Amino acid sequence: MPLWLQGALESAQAALISALVVAVPICAVWATAGFLNGAPDVLARLAGQAWLLIHGVPLLLDTAGIGSAAQPQSGVLSLAPLGLTLIPFLLAWRAGRRLARASYTDQLWQALLGSWLMYAAFGLTTGFVCRTDDVGVGLWSAALVPLVPFGLGMVIGARREAGSWSRLIGVDAVDWLARTSQHSRWAGSYLGSAIKAGFVALMAGLAMSCVLLAATLFIHWNLVIAVYEALDAGPLGGAVLTIAQLGFLPNLAVFALAWTSGAGFALGVGSQAGALGTAVGPLPSIPVFAALPAGSLDYGMVALVVPVLAGTLAGWWFLREGENHFDEWLSIKIRARWFTAAVSTLALGVMIGCVAGLLAAGLAWLARGSAGIGRLTEIGPDPLRTALFVAAEVGIGVVIGYAAGPWLERQQKLREADLEPASL
Repeated sequence: MPLWLQGALESAQAALISALVVAVPICAVWATAGFLNGAPDVLARLAGQAWLLIHGVPLLLDTAGIGSAAQPQSGVLSLAPLGLTLIPFLLAWRAGRRLARASYTDQLWQALLGSWLMYAAFGLTTGFVCRTDDVGVGLWSAALVPLVPFGLGMVIGARREAGSWSRLIGVDAVDWLARTSQHSRWAGSYLGSAIKAGFVALMAGLAMSCVLLAATLFIHWNLVIAVYEALDAGPLGGAVLTIAQLGFLPNLAVFALAWTSGAGFALGVGSQAGALGTAVGPLPSIPVFAALPAGSLDYGMVALVVPVLAGTLAGWWFLREGENHFDEWLSIKIRARWFTAAVSTLALGVMIGCVAGLLAAGLAWLARGSAGIGRLTEIGPDPLRTALFVAAEVGIGVVIGYAAGPWLERQQKLREADLEPASL
């Protein structure tokens, strides 16, 4: 089979499977008479619109005649459930591994091109068919935006199967680095380690924020259950509502990171929820919103320690990596060790903090969006504000972690020596 055709078949399979996964809960709600209009064509368009939304395609809503006159007559639904976006991503990851296994190094582009063209055509067709008077879809967006999660998953899957980027794209990175100067290799190692440390800080902060999110859900579980009981959606309706909330779980994790950093996040125009205080207006009856800490938080500033601890771990990790070539270069130029150590550590904190801030801004941009109706046209953290808060707090933690790293290493070696059996 030609590689371009095999790539097209793999992407068609992934598109159909993801569409079926989206259609199943819609059919379940239809089976319980949950829709006012249960016509097959209406349900098919709704499933197509949901498929586009989980890929990040914004939907143009026309709310004329719905609700009060204070509500806008049109809006954009752009709040994508990142948890459900993992479905096409994982399917693309699987397809990328299969295509890499079937291709030589210099032929993989044929399979990738065929798969991406097929997926873009599927998105374009879905957007064209599923447009209605109430829900508009930009055809260019429907064709190109789904390629972002799908293409990313396919490239990562192909890289996983190939084992290295050199085998994937046919470029020997080791040979290319060998032709550069020693100073360039040192600078590249320093920057590469700083970027990795920034990623470590972001992941550590995100993990600790998820722990706090789980804790607040557990503490306010009775309020969450009360909202479920008030909705009285029945077993199937409650299950669909729970699946929808699980789809937004990655978004909530990013919201929790912004909350712990002090930057906060919006739940409607003019609202702000953060560790320094929460002031939001009326919210829709969604159970997870009942777990939101409200009012003046006496000990909210304690949560700001989370990004600092994440930066401390990143600073310690960078010390163990042993790639602080800027400190080595500076100590050669200037003999005052107290000065070079302070300057290099501060520079390291600024660099890793900036990397973590940029990554946090990217997550905030992905997690935020608009529900398209009323006040809920602004949901999620502000990317710039989140980047500034995370960068500053992670930078402080990096300085602490790198400075305390030698002591932590010495304590760890002492513990390992105590655990070793005594020699006879």
